[in-house]
Amino acid sequence: MSKKLLEEQVGQQLLAQGLTIACAESCTGGLLTSRLTDIAGSSAYVMGSVVSYTNRIKETLVGVQHETLLAHGAVSEETAREMAEGIRRAIKTDIGVGITGIAGPGGGTKEKPVGLVFIAVSGPRGTMVKENHFSGTRTEVKRQTTDTALAMASAYLTQLNHPERNAHPERK
Repeated sequence: MSKKLLEEQVGQQLLAQGLTIACAESCTGGLLTSRLTDIAGSSAYVMGSVVSYTNRIKETLVGVQHETLLAHGAVSEETAREMAEGIRRAIKTDIGVGITGIAGPGGGTKEKPVGLVFIAVSGPRGTMVKENHFSGTRTEVKRQTTDTALAMASAYLTQLNHPERNAHPERK
């Protein structure tokens, strides 16, 4: 028996619960949405996405507050949270995922090194955000990011379906 792909697992959970998802992606450039839509029938639950590579797009299309970007920067827990919550509002879905980070090889600083990625999942039970430190090539960082985002979405959906389980202790 073959191992189920993360994107297939998330898709099955969304279908089983009758929920929809939208993504706001920065450093992954649409890879998460691509993986979700690689699954046949995904149009039943993937409603759309925005590749919000610039701050202007984060603000105008996704709903990140200008003040958040000034105070915390594009790569921050606060921005990821607002991206997930904003895309969920903008596209009117049950679940929103926000990803912002530095895939490299350039662009990193001492405070925000290459491989720093914040991932947020938002839904009816609030928003969970996780700070991640990935390593490898740009492609590897993007893949690790989407693997983690799918795992987080799956954990969130499990929590929705089984509230007695503590599937996301880092939720704030």
